Amino acid sequence: MQNTRESKVKIGPAVEDGLDVSARPFKILVVDDSPIDRKLLERALSREQYTVLSAESGKEAIQLFAEHRPPLVITDWLMPDVTGIELCQRIRLESQESYTYIIILTAMTEKDKLVKGLGAGADDYLTKPFHANELLARVGVGRRIADLHRQIEAKSRVLEELALTDAMTGLLNRRGIELWAGRELSAAARHDFPLWAVMADMDNFKSVNDTYGHDAGDAVLKGFAEILKTNTRSADICGRVGGEEFLIVLTHTNRDGAKLAIERIREKFSAQRFRFRGRDVVVTASFGIAGHSRHQSQNFNRLLTQADAALYSAKQRGRNRVELVATEINPVESNQGPSQ
Repeated sequence: MQNTRESKVKIGPAVEDGLDVSARPFKILVVDDSPIDRKLLERALSREQYTVLSAESGKEAIQLFAEHRPPLVITDWLMPDVTGIELCQRIRLESQESYTYIIILTAMTEKDKLVKGLGAGADDYLTKPFHANELLARVGVGRRIADLHRQIEAKSRVLEELALTDAMTGLLNRRGIELWAGRELSAAARHDFPLWAVMADMDNFKSVNDTYGHDAGDAVLKGFAEILKTNTRSADICGRVGGEEFLIVLTHTNRDGAKLAIERIREKFSAQRFRFRGRDVVVTASFGIAGHSRHQSQNFNRLLTQADAALYSAKQRGRNRVELVATEINPVESNQGPSQ
């Protein structure tokens, strides 16, 4: 295996804020089987704030690209193992989540061949021998385009996260839970493991808002959310579905384990004291649990309807309690331990 070389040239300050990609060190992968041409490229790029990754073959370039995901690649056209055209095609196939700007370096000047290179996925080309200033100008264009793509990608990730998150509690919202739970429900049916949907609702929550104001109500919702966060395993999920209603999804635990986990949450919340207008206020919650059976269809909304019916039963039986739908769960449940 050939040695991997990375030369860092005038690296600017790295600022990582999720959106300001222009402040990060800008990596460029240089690929050329000629040591002289590689050195010329590195020397020209050293005049700007670039981190240069150097590869002397197409295979080494593929390894470096997979490891570093540089936003810009400068590659020679003709190489003995993997050509620049083949490298272009490989990058385009394997780098669909983030855009990579590719410049082909070639001694060929025939227009039909240059068009072929652009058709293979290259964004620009530069003929040998190249002029250093022209190289930097073309790289500058590539950087602006690559940075723009990364800003759009970063903003899209932020917007996607916001679309799935409840702003008040920081938990997932209903859409976020349903996306996760839908996939998990399919896995439960396929691999035959238990899955439980739990609907939770504050008891007499309206009286808190009416007596102490909406800020007090918000404090109660946030307090309950914190208890859910600290008492939900990494394999499970919780979120706020609207108003004072919350949803919890538990997996890989039996009936007793699911009820024990929710009883623990109920007890911790009922033991919490909220201080409003000089008074200690206790708020409780009711819970309804429904389990997925392998004999049922893979319909998460149906499971929620059953959990909601169990929640209604908990309210009717006095509130501040946990009710579980009497449905037969997978036989494997007897081998599962309690939820932690």
